[in-house]
Amino acid sequence: MNNETLKNNPLICDIETGMCETTDSTSESTSENKVSSDKKSVRIIYYTDPICSSCWGIEPQLRKLKLEYGDAVEIDYRMGGLLPDWNYNSGGISSPSDVASHWDEVSIHYDMPIDGDLWLEDPMDSSYPSSIAFKAAQLQDNQKAISFMREMREMMFLKKKNMAKWENLAIAAKKVGLNVEQLKTDFEGKAKSLFQEDLKLGQELGVRGFPTMFFVDDAGNQETVYGTRPYAFYEMAILKLNPNATKSEYSKNWETLFSIYPTLTAKEFSKLSGTPRSESEKQLNELAENGKLEKHTTKNGSIWTIENLNS
Repeated sequence: MNNETLKNNPLICDIETGMCETTDSTSESTSENKVSSDKKSVRIIYYTDPICSSCWGIEPQLRKLKLEYGDAVEIDYRMGGLLPDWNYNSGGISSPSDVASHWDEVSIHYDMPIDGDLWLEDPMDSSYPSSIAFKAAQLQDNQKAISFMREMREMMFLKKKNMAKWENLAIAAKKVGLNVEQLKTDFEGKAKSLFQEDLKLGQELGVRGFPTMFFVDDAGNQETVYGTRPYAFYEMAILKLNPNATKSEYSKNWETLFSIYPTLTAKEFSKLSGTPRSESEKQLNELAENGKLEKHTTKNGSIWTIENLNS
C-alpha cells in the first residue's frame, strides 16, 4: 500500500499516533474553541466512531478511567463520521480489502482482538448507519447506548458482522435492552439530525481523527488528548483541570469487574485488575475451563463473557 493511499484512507489508522484520521483532516488549533461544562467537575467530549480500530484500542484505558474517575468526570460520546462511503476519494483505495490486513496489524499493536477478515467477507460501505443508530440509542438511555456501542464493536471486530446492516444493529440493540422499534423510528428520524450536529461540532472543534478527547472544566478551560495514549495521559488531563479530583478505589477481583463490564479482553482484564498481562489470560482461561466465564476466540485474540449474564 503506497503512502498516498495511507494518507487518504480514513480506515488506515496511524499506529504511531494512535489516530484514525478523517478525510478532510485539518491541523488547526482547538485552543480557541472553548466548550462549556456542567454537572461533574470535568466533562470529556469523546469523538469516536463505531468502526474506529484505534478507539477499540483505547477501551482498556477508558474503562479504567470510568472506574477511577467516574465520580469526577462525565463522558459525552460524539460521533465523528469516519467513513461516509467509499467514494470519498477517487484516487485513494481500490477496495475495502485494503483495510483487512491493517486491522490485523492494529489488533496486534493494541493487544485487542480484531479480525480484519470482515473487510474480505462482508465489508461495510459506511460507518454512518452505526453512528446514527448510536445517536438513536442515546435518545432512549445513555448507559444502554454505551453498552450498545460496545456490543456493535464486539460484533464487528470479533464476529465479523457488518454493522451497516439494520438487522445486525437490531440484534445489538436487543441484546443491551433497547427498544428496537423505537430505535428504528429514531434511526430514520431525529437521530439523523443529532448525528449532523455531532459532525458540525466536530468541525468547529477541529477534530481531525479518532479518538479525540476534549477535557473541559466549568470555566471552559480545555485539555485535549489526541489518539490512543497510555492511561497517564488521560489521568493527567483530568488532574490538570481539577487537581482535587480523587481516584476512587475499586474491587479488582474478577467477579466484581465482570459485574461492571460483562465482557473483557485479556488486555482489559490486565489493566483493570492490575494482573500482569502474561497472567491475565491464564486466569481468564482457568475461569472459562471452570465454567465461570465463556470464551470467544478469534484469529487475533479472545474475549471472555460472564457465563450467567443472560440466565
